[in-house]
Amino acid sequence: MESWGDLSKPAPRSVTAAGVEIGRGSRVVLRPGDGADVFDRAISGQMAVVESIHQDLEGKIQLAVTLDDDPGRDLGEKRQPGHRFFFSPDEVEPLAQSEPLPTTRILVAGIGNIFMADDGFGVEVARRLGERTQPPGVDVADFGIRGMDLVYALGEGYDVAVFVDAVPRGAEPGTLFLIEPELDRQGGPVGLDAHGMDPVKVLALAASLGAVPDRVLLVGCEPKIKMTGEEDELVGELSAPVLAAVDGAVEMVESLLGELLEDNEREMTT
Repeated sequence: MESWGDLSKPAPRSVTAAGVEIGRGSRVVLRPGDGADVFDRAISGQMAVVESIHQDLEGKIQLAVTLDDDPGRDLGEKRQPGHRFFFSPDEVEPLAQSEPLPTTRILVAGIGNIFMADDGFGVEVARRLGERTQPPGVDVADFGIRGMDLVYALGEGYDVAVFVDAVPRGAEPGTLFLIEPELDRQGGPVGLDAHGMDPVKVLALAASLGAVPDRVLLVGCEPKIKMTGEEDELVGELSAPVLAAVDGAVEMVESLLGELLEDNEREMTT
């Protein structure tokens, strides 16, 4: 009988298809097998990109891919149903890769509610980072208040997660912080609020599933406007000091990414 403990087995970072190592970012041609359904056969021969690798309780591997020709491909990258397709490694034909698979994978997660003033800080930083070219192996995503999406993402083989969020600490509004919290990796029963994002609860639930990366860092900003969600009106704009801090946060995150990647490369060569 399978148990919850079996969910702690992380999916592999890469798999072999037709004798070639592939992973997130690898380009493939879809070659569904004889038992494929009508829809899978309809997209046979199309080119796609591997977005993630999943492993079920029985150890079966599935590749989540997005199609090159899908006009909603960006929705598939955000794990939206209808734009991601699943194939086994023996149902894809790897294309030549222009560069090797990254040795370090880092997730930058923007967190917050854009309708609660300064709580949208992390979302805005993620948006701006997403408009800039990031190093191979770095994924930037706006998770907003979707706690379960973040839990699943943490289990996709990342070495480091960098959360970006508004963090009240009593400093001057707009002050930026870099924090490495101590994590309770024992995990335990945790419930998530469907209408909000509590990073502590997200990490606790991810830990209970064995899905927390080796390191978790938080780039935070002291908010000026702190909303509870019980206000009569929504506020969709950042306060002046927090908005002014966004550029600095983007620079802080990118500098941090450079340090993390350099540290890993140094470790790999020693």
